[in-house]
Amino acid sequence: MIKQIVINQTKTVLLLGALSALLVGIGALVNPGLIWVFAGFAMVMNLLAYFFSDKLVLRMNRARPVSPAEEPALHRMVEELADKAGIPKPRVYVVDDPSPNAFATGRNPANGVVAVTTGIRHILTERELRGVLAHEMAHIRNRDVLIATVAAMVASSIAMIASMVKWGLIFGGFGRSNDDEGGGGNVIGLLVLAIVAPIAATIIQLAISRSREYGADATGAGLSGDPQALASALAKLDRTARRVPLHTLGDNPATASLYIANPLSGRQMMSWFSTHPPIPERVRRLEAMAG
Repeated sequence: MIKQIVINQTKTVLLLGALSALLVGIGALVNPGLIWVFAGFAMVMNLLAYFFSDKLVLRMNRARPVSPAEEPALHRMVEELADKAGIPKPRVYVVDDPSPNAFATGRNPANGVVAVTTGIRHILTERELRGVLAHEMAHIRNRDVLIATVAAMVASSIAMIASMVKWGLIFGGFGRSNDDEGGGGNVIGLLVLAIVAPIAATIIQLAISRSREYGADATGAGLSGDPQALASALAKLDRTARRVPLHTLGDNPATASLYIANPLSGRQMMSWFSTHPPIPERVRRLEAMAG
């Protein structure tokens, strides 16, 4: 476990560095004189993402806390699995959305959060739901939830800034107000940036997230002692998520990588940049563990 924590902390540092470089690159293209402003923004963004990303993620996904009185079975399963994982019991949240899914967030086990959609309660048995919760508990125990949460926050900022650049170009800002001979080239560079930067941020998320999901499947199956339950749950989630999109995700896909099943699988363009490994392969590996 200690080895896994060290590996994930190293990944976090590399991820933050790559995404921060994208932010600084935006500053260099918008205005070379602003590069230090964007470097400072990247540093502040990293600090905010580390300390407050869990709160931002919960707000972005419109998650609400639920008490043991409201969801006794859910709290009972979370408490049991947390005890097996040797971590404090995470806070429990619910997302009012008919699409079945779940995610975990929090920078460390002491600040862990598990969230499930209302839709997941309608299609999974208690045994299958326990398998899903064990998967999310594995993310928290391995501390790799920090990687996805910080990535989601910084990638969201990159997408927002790229959108501002795009609209600035449309309405005559950013590099058009110069008699500068290189003004045209700067506009082209900014246009390319507005298109490429969000894609690059997503690809960085993709590179980290796929191995993270396989690891959480294996660890979660060990915690629950029932790999087949998680395999059955994943197959159901995959089928249903394609028909019932996650409305709370809105137009910002940055937090999609946090969910156990890709909430963008029904959107063809976004599924090309999936941060999740194929569910049939995940099911195959879990069934091999069960076998």
